[in-house]
Amino acid sequence: MTYQGGEMQGEQLVIEDRSPQRRRRWLLIGGIVLLLVAAGAWFVTHKKSADAAPPSAADQAPAVTVIVPGAQSVARTVSATGTLAATREMPVGVAGEGGMVSRVLVEPGQWVGAGQVLATIDRSVQVQTAESLAAQINVARSDLTLAQSELERAQSLVDRGFISKADVQRRIATRDAARARLQVAQATLSEQRARNARLDIRAPAAGLILTRGVEPGQIVSSGTGMLFRMAKGGEMEMRAQLSEGDLQAVRVGSPARVVPVGDTRAFPGSVWQVAPVIDPQTRQGIARIKLSYDPALRPGGFASATITAGGAQQPELPQSALLSDDRGNYVYIVDAQNKAQRRAVTLGGVADERVAIASGLTGDERVVQSAGAFLNPGQTVRPQRAKATAPVAAR
Repeated sequence: MTYQGGEMQGEQLVIEDRSPQRRRRWLLIGGIVLLLVAAGAWFVTHKKSADAAPPSAADQAPAVTVIVPGAQSVARTVSATGTLAATREMPVGVAGEGGMVSRVLVEPGQWVGAGQVLATIDRSVQVQTAESLAAQINVARSDLTLAQSELERAQSLVDRGFISKADVQRRIATRDAARARLQVAQATLSEQRARNARLDIRAPAAGLILTRGVEPGQIVSSGTGMLFRMAKGGEMEMRAQLSEGDLQAVRVGSPARVVPVGDTRAFPGSVWQVAPVIDPQTRQGIARIKLSYDPALRPGGFASATITAGGAQQPELPQSALLSDDRGNYVYIVDAQNKAQRRAVTLGGVADERVAIASGLTGDERVVQSAGAFLNPGQTVRPQRAKATAPVAAR
């Protein structure tokens, strides 16, 4: 028993001798693990601190979209107002002696031809006068026939000595006087007939009746004044009032579009005359725009017009880039230092949601496309070029 116990004690001693070595091994492994964990923690902490560093001023600047508009061929338009009128207005009155109007044959708005009878004047007395003159022509013609016969008879007897040459000369004079009286009677009748024809009030040319100022039974004369007002050929025009500067840009042949008050339609036309003088009181001149006939174009009415006064190379911007305040219209541009700067501009024509810039830009600037209202002059920004779009077609 003692031996066995000795053996057990021997084995126990062996076990006790090996455990410190194991502990040292495990402590070494644990130290290495701790070192690795500490290294990882230091790396993570260092990275987070690097990420938490304050951003630069450039990184804090707001990003804005910019465009470089360039210059396109933009049609310059001039807006004007004015009145509608007949291009050639013809007043029609009494050309002859006048009298009582017996019939009026036309109404306003009616088309008439050249020489067409518009109204007639009673001519009962004049007709009797013409008949009397026609009878006098018959008398004069009979006297001429008799005088000619007597002259021929005298000429046949003069050679026989029955009639002297002096008698022949008297008969020749009688024949010539009778012929002259016939010619006078014929001329008098023609004159009377012409006077009678002037009792018909006729259209001097083909056109449109605008107004009628006469009624049957009215007594008229050459001093009565205008009885009808006509538009020659039915041609209409707008007399557009323009400032001196706009009048300089308008040329004969410039296309225009006219919109009468109360109508939404735009009627095409063209400038056919530009006033050679300026009104010293209003400092305006008149451009006359020729229009084709339409019932909506009523002379005396008011209308507005847009005249295309030639093209010019101008930048075009979307409406989102434009701003305005009490100082006028402006845009923001980005300078070489990426700072927003205010630039005053003058607007030109507007079309297809784009606005032409008449002055203030050359087209080479970087213009803030939108959000300009949130910028301040001198503010640093991060410009970002807008995506390319299809070029705007020249108008």
